[in-house]
Amino acid sequence: MEVLKGMKSSSISIFLSFALLLLGLLGPVSADAHGRLIPKKPNPENAAATARWLVSQNTWGVLRNVVSFSDGLPGEGCGIPYFYLTTLDPTARDALKNASSSFTVSEVPLGSCGKIDPENPTCAKLTLNGKLKLVDVQTHEGKFALHALFAKHAEMKKLDPEEDPHVYLSGVFIGS
Repeated sequence: MEVLKGMKSSSISIFLSFALLLLGLLGPVSADAHGRLIPKKPNPENAAATARWLVSQNTWGVLRNVVSFSDGLPGEGCGIPYFYLTTLDPTARDALKNASSSFTVSEVPLGSCGKIDPENPTCAKLTLNGKLKLVDVQTHEGKFALHALFAKHAEMKKLDPEEDPHVYLSGVFIGS
């Protein structure tokens, strides 16, 4: 409360009222991830909302190995992960031979699990199983995917065309 020392009680009341109003306007936010505030985690009983939240807040996951991805512009995720992969990496080479895949993300890198063990059921994790699909970058979807990827991973713009980069999406099969 060092900041409040020497202030009159009416000034303190105004300051605290303003702070509470500002917090109310920001809406439900929680821990910061990658230097930004993240929206509050949905109720875990709503599995679909939790899965979409988890995908939209992460920027990397495991797809045969660690890969960067994007599901939309920051704060506007659609829940469909897009990948920009080069055939210099075994992930893309393998995907061209066998499109079957599993993609895993965790709440741990977001910092919102606190100090609990990453395997604790209250710390969300998600594995999407399906087939990777090559996306034509000339289509509306391809242009959206590139825009989304470059918005979250600007260094991807600098990939050398000789590295043969391609955009993929995760075609997910959800079973019971």
